[in-house]
Amino acid sequence: MAPAPEAELVVRPLDGGWGWVVVLGAFISIGFSYALPKAITVFFHEIQEEFTISYSDIAWISSIMLAAMYAGGPVSSLLVTTYGSRPVVILGGVMCWVSMVTASFGNSIIHLYICIGVIGGFGLSFNLNASLTIISKYFLAKRPLANGIAMAGSPVFLCLLAPLNQYLLSNFGWRGSFLILGAMLLNCCVAGSLMRPVTPPRNPSKAVSQKKLEEQTDVYGTSLKRNCMKNFRKFLDFSLFKDRGFVIYLIGSLMFFFGAYAPIVFLTAYAVKQGIEEYSAAYLLSIMGFVDMFARPGTGLLANTKWIRPRVQYFLSFAMVFTGSCHLMCSLGTGYVFLVVYTVLFGIGFGMMFGLIFECLMDLMGSQRFPSAVGLVTIIECCPMLLGPPAAGALVDITGDYKYLFIMCGSVILTGGVFLFVMNMYNYHMLDKERAMKEMGQNHEPKDNHDQENGTMMQLKEGQESGILHSPTVRRCLQSIENAFYISGLKW
Repeated sequence: MAPAPEAELVVRPLDGGWGWVVVLGAFISIGFSYALPKAITVFFHEIQEEFTISYSDIAWISSIMLAAMYAGGPVSSLLVTTYGSRPVVILGGVMCWVSMVTASFGNSIIHLYICIGVIGGFGLSFNLNASLTIISKYFLAKRPLANGIAMAGSPVFLCLLAPLNQYLLSNFGWRGSFLILGAMLLNCCVAGSLMRPVTPPRNPSKAVSQKKLEEQTDVYGTSLKRNCMKNFRKFLDFSLFKDRGFVIYLIGSLMFFFGAYAPIVFLTAYAVKQGIEEYSAAYLLSIMGFVDMFARPGTGLLANTKWIRPRVQYFLSFAMVFTGSCHLMCSLGTGYVFLVVYTVLFGIGFGMMFGLIFECLMDLMGSQRFPSAVGLVTIIECCPMLLGPPAAGALVDITGDYKYLFIMCGSVILTGGVFLFVMNMYNYHMLDKERAMKEMGQNHEPKDNHDQENGTMMQLKEGQESGILHSPTVRRCLQSIENAFYISGLKW
């Protein structure tokens, strides 16, 4: 039998089969990764009273945990590339267990910062990045649906953990609760064991030269003879900043993450301050998680439709505007019924955002560049995650009123959504212009916008945007933006 062509040796996504078992494992690990920083806020009031600390001080626990979770992106990507997703997720589960057990013996807030924030955050980072990466290996055509199902783990676990944590707090205190949560987090090790690596087709009859051995990559996208330092540089690929679509996405996501978690951190305390009973206040997180549970896979299904998928970047900007508007609305009313309505709407917006945010990055970068992109994005996003909740807590300490933190978070997210919408229109406009110039035979190719595998930015055909970019008013606005970049000296 003749050897297979070299092109056929590439590992292609399976879009099914064992991939759905992998999605189940990702559902568990992602569920713990995103739900735990929110669910532990139930313990904050008791910890705050025991250590006699301010709202800003207690908010640093979630902030450090989220920041470490995102800052660990490049390290996680490097480990996934070297060892695969399975051992990395198992390691993350062990780290989370250690973090909660050691935190239960803490006698100061600094102890909790280190144990829960740093150790636990890095453990969650290993769970999150490894799960997202292996999904991109198993799925292509059904990737939005697979991502939506996996990301639905967060609301499902939040819906379960919020009332469970309140029950544990009432019966065992926060120290005993942390011991039990640590044992539960060992289930991430079980989830990791399900993540069987994709096996490439073998071609034993064909000899591989030394040069080919150096050039060929394994199933995780890393050279077989590349040292650790080169791998690390690969996963801090600063050339991505030359990609216009990537920079637009990054700025919008930074604005979202600054205001994304502060409302969740203080939602229970906000309800208690209004005179709502503690169990009912904790159930607000469960309501949000329940709505979020259906919003994420629903968003994945919607994003997979023929009309939405080529415009998924616009869909993301709509989700941001919707979420920001919900936070602004929360500052206008009081009472449990009003908070339930807000929580339902917030759950829809939050579910849409997290059902889309990594899908949009995969869509922009393609599966080959996604590990590098997600590592760089997550380490940058740790900055607004680290600053958002403490800034909101400081605002509460200064004003004594929670409504101002909702106004601040809503305004930032709403502005980010508008920015994404306008700048994506500008990006499409420039891509159309660059394509037209290329067709005219001029050497004016877009920089670093050529590797968006299966991405909408390069899939758009002439007139696919339903005429929105061809409107005279829109054209004039986009031309004004282009002129502004030219005048400022930015060749974007």
